[in-house]
Amino acid sequence: MNADKKISLSASALNLYRDCPRCFWLEQNGIRRRPEGIKSSLPNGIDAVLKKYFDRYRGTLPPELKGHIQGRLIDDQNLLNAWRNRWQGLIYEDPFLNARLKGLLDDCVVHNATYTPLDYKTKGFTPKDDAHKWNQHQLNIYSFLLEANRYPSTDYGYLIFYHPVEAREGGMIKFGITPRKVATDKQAALRLFEDAVGFIRGPEPTRQEKCEYCSWTG
Repeated sequence: MNADKKISLSASALNLYRDCPRCFWLEQNGIRRRPEGIKSSLPNGIDAVLKKYFDRYRGTLPPELKGHIQGRLIDDQNLLNAWRNRWQGLIYEDPFLNARLKGLLDDCVVHNATYTPLDYKTKGFTPKDDAHKWNQHQLNIYSFLLEANRYPSTDYGYLIFYHPVEAREGGMIKFGITPRKVATDKQAALRLFEDAVGFIRGPEPTRQEKCEYCSWTG
């Protein structure tokens, strides 16, 4: 990659870096994107519905989350809309690395002038005790981005898991709700970002045996 070219990364891009550095390097250097395969649009549809639902309780909490979350949903709808917008988002600029990190928040909780990222996830079953580990780096990044943008953030985030329980008449599906409070590490997010930027500007890595895509593309 041209050293003068600005690098822009997201939480999902860093997830690919963690999963397969070589696929990440090839994609970021404009050589080849990893195929995404067939995906269901249902999670995105539920995500959109949940955003509208949470917006109804701006400045407070949905009834089912009271007692599980400390604080209230951020009451500035315009600010949250910007943080959710893929063309805006919550951004950290590093002029020395000539790189930026962007995150798109689902929501944010405010308590005692501190800010906590909140993200909702759809699962096909009741989440296991370690279900949060797959989203740990994402919450780390969101906590870091809030702090970097002068919104003092807590050392934790919230994951709200929605999972189907039963079907009812009229096309109604009842979902179970499992809130999780997850400790976050802002410095881990910064290290991951810095490591990834350096990796992109380094030489092409060798094939990763654990990556199925690398194993057949050569």
